[in-house]
Amino acid sequence: MNLKTKFIGTMIAATLSATPALAQERVSIGTGGTGGLFYVIGAGMAEIINIYLEDTTARAEVTGASVENIHRVAADQMILGLSSSSTLFEAKNGQGPFEEPQPVAAVAYLYPAVLQIATIEGTGIETMEDLAGKRVNLGPPGSNSAVLSQRLLEAYGVFDEGTAQFLSYSEGTNALINGTVDAAVVLAGAPTSTLIDLGAQEDMRLLSIDAEKVADLLEEYPFYQIHDIKAGTYEDQDEPVTVINDPATLFTNEDAPDELIYGITRTIFEHLPELGEIHPQAKAISLETATNTPIALHPGAEHFFTEATN
Repeated sequence: MNLKTKFIGTMIAATLSATPALAQERVSIGTGGTGGLFYVIGAGMAEIINIYLEDTTARAEVTGASVENIHRVAADQMILGLSSSSTLFEAKNGQGPFEEPQPVAAVAYLYPAVLQIATIEGTGIETMEDLAGKRVNLGPPGSNSAVLSQRLLEAYGVFDEGTAQFLSYSEGTNALINGTVDAAVVLAGAPTSTLIDLGAQEDMRLLSIDAEKVADLLEEYPFYQIHDIKAGTYEDQDEPVTVINDPATLFTNEDAPDELIYGITRTIFEHLPELGEIHPQAKAISLETATNTPIALHPGAEHFFTEATN
């Protein structure tokens, strides 16, 4: 029986029960748009909590993603939220879009969201240095993708405001196919459907970064990480590709009850195989990487991870 079947059975049983329900803890999880991975992962977590955490009901909320989730969790409108690590770090420190520090704490590192720079045969681009003077789509304006892409290109000395494009991911890969840009960036888990589709139509190449070239970038922005996309992740990708990772992180309000956050964390991590059924990227969530968060863990989550690893 898979996770979705269990969840449906649980809801039917709850509907048919004539016994008055006990007071339940209600857990809302801020995610993103319904077509995005944040929503898929958040909905899977809600199902796990509903099935296995006694006297607790959970639901995933459709939101504008990281920034909105942080504001709403900080305001006690939601218990949990998903965010990019960079945005969560800025929130805790009152930087970027946050005028003052937000009362947030990490629950767990979830999965890598990596900056993938793709080009195709005929552009003459084989390395990051070859992007000099080229037309590069950085992603939607103001997005984490656009911000990280500009920082990375600046680290290589190849950022050109005059040739930078700010299109959606799908628009960017279409422009690459049509020849109106020379490279396109996608910030997402790998593999991602946008680049799978590109690789099916063109001879795609992903650009690899040099860890030494981005050492200063990682020192200035410690929430970013180096990550290798394994060979074979995409068709005809014969070698690993080194990229920048801006991981997805689960977080809560720093004042959320320790017992509740402990219970939620334990429930999710004791049922990772079932959570992994909902999407390939959910399989990347693991106890081994869970504490690699950009800000301090909530005491309830820290309690569980200490207990689970000792």
